[in-house]
Amino acid sequence: MARSKRNILAAASESTTPPDAPLPAYHTVARVGRPEGNNLYTCHLPNTKTVVVELAQRFRNTIWIKRGGFVLLDLTPRESHERSGNSSNKAQGDIVNVVRDEKEWRKMPYWPKEFPKHTYDDDDEDMNRDMPPSESEDDQV
Repeated sequence: MARSKRNILAAASESTTPPDAPLPAYHTVARVGRPEGNNLYTCHLPNTKTVVVELAQRFRNTIWIKRGGFVLLDLTPRESHERSGNSSNKAQGDIVNVVRDEKEWRKMPYWPKEFPKHTYDDDDEDMNRDMPPSESEDDQV
């Protein structure tokens, strides 16, 4: 059965804006490393520790996570997860939000200083370097 459009739009709009209040004790921002399969991802914490986390159900097949992107993790100790019914053996936490508007999230006081600011201009130069010359450039030579 297909998910309703209302649920998809709600998940998308929720991940656009960062939370205004300070983050709870076990929540932290992390960089996505690589997918492990079955909605599991390797993430790098600000203290350079690596953890395997599970994507929350409301984001599955709705919001796609790219390698090198940022997510908000809930790293509640395992005893609390087991009591709540989340008994996955491999996951050490859950992805509770996906950072889509990185510039807005970076302005928040809880953004880790260990993640350097992304330079968007460098990416444009790298992309143009890999592209073949356009026809207008050939005509000028």
